[in-house]
Amino acid sequence: MSSNKNLVPEAKEALNRFKMEAAQDVGVNLKQGYNGDLTSKEAGSVGGQMVNLMMPEQQWKFQRINRNAYGHCTHITLSMVAGL
Repeated sequence: MSSNKNLVPEAKEALNRFKMEAAQDVGVNLKQGYNGDLTSKEAGSVGGQMVNLMMPEQQWKFQRINRNAYGHCTHITLSMVAGL
């Protein structure tokens, strides 16, 4: 059984719009149809942005104090993806 099968065919256009918006957010020039000229980094950033937008409650932001430099903090964002 293929997991890429659309269970709700009407959702295909909505998912395409969502993908285009995510690509615009990260500055990737996505076009309708074939996008095989994208680098792995560009394609991954679009997919990552889609996950971040779908699952914002699974991101945590915190500060880690850099003990080697007085008065410096490092801002860290952790993203947790379900199933990993």
